[in-house]
Parts: sequence; C-alpha cells; structure tokens
Amino acid sequence: MLEQSFGHLPSADGPFTGRRAELAQIAKWVHTARASTQTRPTVVVLHGEPGSGRTALAVRAAHALKDQFRGACVVDLRGEVAGESPLPTRDALLHLLNRLGAPREQLLFRDGTTPGAPGRRDGAAPGGAQPGGTQSGAAQPQAYGTGGAQPQAYGKSAAEQHVRRLGELYHQHLTGTPVTVVLDDATDAEQVRALVPERSDSLVLVTAREPLELPESLPAWVHHLPVGPLEAAGAEELLRELAGGEEAGPYDYPATDAVVELCGGLPLALRVAASALGPRTRSALAEDLRAYGHLSPVERALWLRYTDQGEAARRLLRRLALAGRASLGAAAAAALLAADEQEAGRLLAELTRAGLLTHVRGSRYRLHDLVRSFALARLLDEEEPAERAAAHERLLTNYAELADAVIRMVDGKMSTRAGQFGSHGFGSLDSALRWLDDESSFITSALRHSEGVDQSTVLNLLGALCDYCLLRGDLYRLGEISELTHSIDQGLLERSVQWRTGIAARQLGELDKARTTLSSVVGLYREAHNDAGAALALCSLGITLHHQGNLTEAAARLGEALDLQSSPAQAEDRAWTLHALAAVERDRGHLVRALSLLDTALRLHREGESLHGEAWTRFQLGQVRLRTGEVAAAEEALSTALELYGRTRDGRGEAWALTQLARARLLGGDPEAALEQLRDALARHRDNEDARGEAWTRYYLGQALEEDGDTVEAVRELERARTMFSRMRDVYGLACARHHSGRVTRDQRAAQTGNLRNSGFARQLLMDARADFRRIGVAHGEAWACLELALIDAGNGRAAQALTLCGEAVELFASYGDERGRDWARFLRCTLLPYASPGGSEVGTVVAQQELAELAGEDHPARDSGLGRCVEALAVVLERGVELADGWQAWRLGLIPTRHSREVLGVPLEGTPSVSSPSGDLSSPSGV
Repeated sequence: MLEQSFGHLPSADGPFTGRRAELAQIAKWVHTARASTQTRPTVVVLHGEPGSGRTALAVRAAHALKDQFRGACVVDLRGEVAGESPLPTRDALLHLLNRLGAPREQLLFRDGTTPGAPGRRDGAAPGGAQPGGTQSGAAQPQAYGTGGAQPQAYGKSAAEQHVRRLGELYHQHLTGTPVTVVLDDATDAEQVRALVPERSDSLVLVTAREPLELPESLPAWVHHLPVGPLEAAGAEELLRELAGGEEAGPYDYPATDAVVELCGGLPLALRVAASALGPRTRSALAEDLRAYGHLSPVERALWLRYTDQGEAARRLLRRLALAGRASLGAAAAAALLAADEQEAGRLLAELTRAGLLTHVRGSRYRLHDLVRSFALARLLDEEEPAERAAAHERLLTNYAELADAVIRMVDGKMSTRAGQFGSHGFGSLDSALRWLDDESSFITSALRHSEGVDQSTVLNLLGALCDYCLLRGDLYRLGEISELTHSIDQGLLERSVQWRTGIAARQLGELDKARTTLSSVVGLYREAHNDAGAALALCSLGITLHHQGNLTEAAARLGEALDLQSSPAQAEDRAWTLHALAAVERDRGHLVRALSLLDTALRLHREGESLHGEAWTRFQLGQVRLRTGEVAAAEEALSTALELYGRTRDGRGEAWALTQLARARLLGGDPEAALEQLRDALARHRDNEDARGEAWTRYYLGQALEEDGDTVEAVRELERARTMFSRMRDVYGLACARHHSGRVTRDQRAAQTGNLRNSGFARQLLMDARADFRRIGVAHGEAWACLELALIDAGNGRAAQALTLCGEAVELFASYGDERGRDWARFLRCTLLPYASPGGSEVGTVVAQQELAELAGEDHPARDSGLGRCVEALAVVLERGVELADGWQAWRLGLIPTRHSREVLGVPLEGTPSVSSPSGDLSSPSGV
C-alpha cells in the first residue's frame, strides 16, 4: 500500500524552471536530518502568493526524493478556497491513513460509532427505493451534503476524542516509517502539527500563503522557504521551454522583460501567457497583456487566453467550475457540454495547451484554484441559472448511467441497477472497471454538490459507487459516503448506504457490527414497505449469521429473502440468495440440497449476465465438491471462479479461491503444493484486510503443516486461527479450529510419549468443539468430535465411556445420512467392544466380530478407502484374541480414521443436478 501511494501523486511532467536552488535546499535539509542521531521529521513551510508555484515545488520535491521515503501523500487542506470550508483535521487524518495503508476498520467506522445504531426512521411511504435503485413516485430535490460536514448526532467532545484516536493511530502507524506528506494550502498551525508524523524521518512539505509559525514544542526540524516570483533567468527559461521553439524572428529582450513583469514573475501567469507564443510574438503578447492592465498578473493572463478560445472551449472552461476540485476526464466534460467524449477530449487538450487546465496524470485534469475562481465568475456572469442547472444534472445523470453500467457488467441484472443495462460504449469489462477506478474520486466530489438534482439520479449514482467500493475494498470512500448520508435527513439514501456498510463490516470480520447494522436495515426497509430492499438486506444478514456459525437462523433469514424474491424482476437477486443458502446447507451436511440450489443459482446468474454471481456460485460449488471428495471437479469449479474473479477485479474473491484450491491440493495428497498456495493466499487476505479469509487460511495452513510433518508449526497456526475466530465470534470457525487443534495436540503429545495419556488439554479443546457444533446444529462436526474424544478416552482406560461416544456418533452420522462417518463410528465401536462389553472380553470379542463382518459386507460408494485395510487388520487381531492387560491397541496399530476421513461427507448424491460445466451479496462472498 505504501509503495502504491506514490502512484497517487500528481505527475511531475512539463517544464519546471527557476526552482533548482529551492529543490537543492529541501534535499539538503532531508539529508542533514538523516545524519542526525535523533529520529525527527523534517518540516518545510513553503510560503508564497497564489500562482507562485508552491504546490508544484512541493510535488516536484516529493518525486525527486522518492527513493528516500517509503510512501507519499498529498492532502488538500482547503485553507484559502473561496466558498469552501477548510478540511477538518479528522478528515485529513482519515485521508492520510487511507493513502498510507492504515487498517480499513478505522476508515469505515467513523467517530467511533457502531453502524446500525438506532437512527432516524423516516416513515417513508410505500414504494420507496430499492437499495441503490430508483425511487418510485415523485422525488424531491435534496442536497446530498457538503464537504467536511459532521453528523449532528455526535457532540463536540466525541468529535475531539475521535480526532485524538485517529491521531494516535496515525502516529503509531508511521512510527519508524519515513514518508513524504504534502499539506497543501494550510492556514492552521495546530492542524499542521497534528498531521506531522513525529516518530519517523518523514518529510512534511507545507504550502501556505503566509509564513506559518509552528509550535516550538513540535519535535521536528522546521524550516521556512519563501516561494516568490521567478527571477528573470528562471522566468525567461520557462517562457522559452513553454514556447517549444515555435517562435520566429530574433530574440526580443525588451518584450520578454515586459511579459515577465506583466505576469508578476508568477509561474501560473507565465504558463498561461506563454501558451499564446507562436501565433503571437513576445512583443504582441506584451501588448495584449497590457490591455488588461487594471487586473492582477494571473487575471491578465487568464482573460487573454480565455478570449483566445472558441465558444465551445470557453463554455467547457466555465462549466468545469461545476465539477469541484477533483480531477476529471473526458466523460465529465462530455456531460457538461452535452457532446461526445471525442469532442470533449479534444477541448480538454486544447484548454491544457492554453495553460487553463493542469494535467494531473493519465487522462485526468483539474483546474488550479485561481482558474476555478475565474471560471466560476465567468459561469455566473455569462450563463443563465437554468443552463447551469441542466449541465450539472446532466453530469450526474450521465455518471449514474455509466457507473450503473459498469457494476451491471460485474453483478448482472440486479434490481439495484434500475433496469439500465446498456453498455454505454465500454469495449470490455476491463476498460469499464478502469474507467470507474479513475472516476471514483470525481464521483464522490460531485455527490457533495448535488443540490437541485433529481433524487433518483443521486440514488442511482450513490448505489453504483457503493457497490464499486465493496468490490474494490475501498472502505475509506464507503465510510465517507456513509457519513454524508448521515449528515442529511434522507432515509432513502441512508438505508442504501447503511446496507452496504453492513456488508463491509462483515468483510472486515466485524460480524457483530455487521449483524447489528443489517438487522436495522431490514427493519427500515420493512417500515418503508420495500420488499426488494428488505430481501437484499435479509440475504446479507443471512450470510453474516452463517459467518457467525448460526446456521439455523441463517437458513431462516435466507428463506425469508427467497419468499420476497419471487418476481421475475428479482431473478438475479434470487440467484445471490440461492448460492448463499447453498453454502449454509453445505455446512449443515445437506449436500444434495446445496447442489440443487447451486444449479438454480448458476442458471439464474447466466440469464442475468452476472460474472460476479457466477464466480461466487462456482466457488461454492468447488467447496461442495471438496466435501464429496471429488477433487478434480472441485479444482475445475474453483479455477473457473478464480478466472472470473480476475475478470471482475475482485481481489478478495481471488484470495478465497486460492485458499480453497490449496485445500483441494491438500485433499489430493500434495501438502507441499498446498503450503505454497496457502502462504500466497494468506498474504493476499492480509493485503485485503480480510480477517475471516486470513483465519480460514491459517486453519488450512495448520492442516497442511501437520500433513507435511511439522506438528509444532501446525499447532501454532491452528491456535492463531482459533484466536481470530474467537475475536470475530465465528462459532463455526472456532469449533473447527478447536477440533483440529485438539486432534493435532493429542497426536503430537502421543508421538512424544508413545501413548494417549496426558491429553487433558486436547480433550478440553475437543469437548469445547463438540459443544459448539451441537449449539449451532452441525451434526457432522459433533459426530467427529465424539470420535476424536473416544480415541482419547480409549487410550486412557475409559473404554466404556469411549463406547458410549461411538454410539452417539453413529446416531449423529445417521441423522444426515453420512454413511462414511457412520462406518468409522461402527468400526471404532468394534475395536472397543472387547474392552467394554458387560459380558466380558470373550463376549465382547464375539460381538465385535459379528458387527465387523456386517460392516465389511455393507460396501457402498461413500466408503473411505482406508477403512477396508483397517477392517481386515482388526479381524486378524480379534481372531488371535485380545489381552485386556495390553489395553486398547487400535491407536498403536493405526486402526483409526485419518484427517482425510473427516474431510469428506459420505452422503448419497444420486439424482443430484450437474453444475460442473463452466460458461464462462452483491460484492461479498456468501458463506465463504
């Protein structure tokens, strides 16, 4: 994340002259600080009038010194921006933490609040909007929010406490990590102090109009560097480079001096004016600038080049003032002009050549603050209010359609896409996602200024942006959007965003927060009589309950969602709920039902053209095939899912697919390959900050290490998984981790001592696992826990107790038709009967031989291949006779089930549908 932060810096292309001494001085201060024995940041305050190039100098320095630092970030503090309030310190900290790779939970849950706390209940009339969709009925214009707005529900003291917490996190996160931070347009010395990472050799470049006196107590090397007008040589060099050799005739010293003087030596004015050279001589340029003699140097140059442009370019420049401070591209320009993107792109390039636009990077442009102020004045003076409003609404409407189209290409014909399924000119899914990557910041900025725009348009754009945030893991922006909706009294928007916030909480492993949030959202949609919205929220709630191990309630909530999704318009919504329910049924041991649900889900996803939905269905299918022991079929389904995740740029899904593919390698008997793939998946889950993905990957990593012979590391990984599941309150995951941790701990101790004694800790883990499995209704897990406990009891001279456990396991396996597990329970019972029969050893041996013969004669397809060898060996042992004094011998002889025996469910699958041939929660996995 830190290395990627350099990619967010504005580009440093184009001529840059007259500041070599300043760049050298900044570099010298950095090197001097590094040579010191103290670890302190270097703070350089660059002060000068607007247009002097102080921000350009700071950005150039950040690029020039890139090799000295591990990351970089620019924060626009908006200290002197007309019409906008300064950026709050809290928002600046959030931006820095986001760019520099802080934990995403801090970026999503702001002000330390718990999502889903009781909020406004707007009492919306029936027929409200579906989440992310359009509202039926007339929509009233509603301002979406203003920059820097704080939710009114939280008082000043709470806001101050949150700033302190964020500040502590910021300083802790950057301790010992040198980064470059550009604090642009600062006016508040105390704010700057809060943003200086004090415990590192960082560089903080502060730009301000006036010298900013920072507190003497600030533990940093503080320097002030005035950024004034360029000297004559630097100004002349800039003019020459910008002219690009297009000037004709001899060099005109007097005219050059006049141009520099009329531009005040300010780089911005010189850049704008110099763009006119070529068609104009320097003498003509000086004369034309003098015509605006009553204006400031920058205004002179702007008026000159503005009047030079054609009407279309002038109109675009004026309307770009409506787009705010974020960078923009051809799509925004086309919408503002009601033109095509090719024409808009041509005009953007024309305005850039005229010095009126600044190239940021790629095909992104932005207005300098002074140019924006000029353009806004021209807009208010030269265009009617109706024209301005129409251009603004066209901008948001166009972006809503385009963003909707992108997400529709990923998720298919969800009810949230408002029926807008055109391609809008995107040549491929990859190009569509790249467009949305570039435009997401601009869309967020545009939503801040949507006063007077039709509410359904705002809601469409909002829903698409939220779904994008979930897909890309951009929880900083989702938190920003969530906060904006809290700042206005509009339940329609809040429901939509709150729903996505609940999904995001689940992605972070904050399952309690997710459950609280989603339960609240379900209630809000029901109050609004919005069945489609309630169904989607119920689906998300069901997935969350599944992740917590509450399988019975999860199935109930998902069933309620399906009841509400019976209409053809909700077919794609229904598909997501179906594959979520299939995951629950898989973990309950109902594999036939799971396969049937996945078959229907896959068909609906294909009809709905949802690549993302098909990816998650294939993923769930792969896990079911692993449960049935069909490794090749599982790998085929999971590989298809991995390819589809790649096409939809779902990094989180790719990590999960790799985890399960590694599990398939493990089940196929290749622990070395599984270990390599699991470590790759683990790194990806950690990069994605997917706590649940990390926990399950550690769980499988423990199994792979055990299979590879490293039981010490296996126990450690399983303990880490157990801790993570406990912290997330994932009861199912915790039960699984306890089970395998207990089993490996038992076997590790037994390998050291040669017997199963001293297995008290392992037994307690298995007892806890059994209790957890029973509580959540997972008969498969409870049955195998019984068998593992039976091994310990048998090895400790408690044969009667072990025999009882085997009987309980037989009944549990039979409850869901697991013939494979039932075979092993019956077999272990046969090993115990000679030691626990009320009639004595001889009677027990006879009964054991009879039951063993019955077991051997009941062959079936689900039988574990290892059981036959054990049956034959035990038959020989029983024939020779059992010596009670020797104790129970099955463990020593290896006549026990392996870990592989447990992994496969032996339920009959005859008549199940085939869902194996690939065709190729909205942005989150269902019951991963």
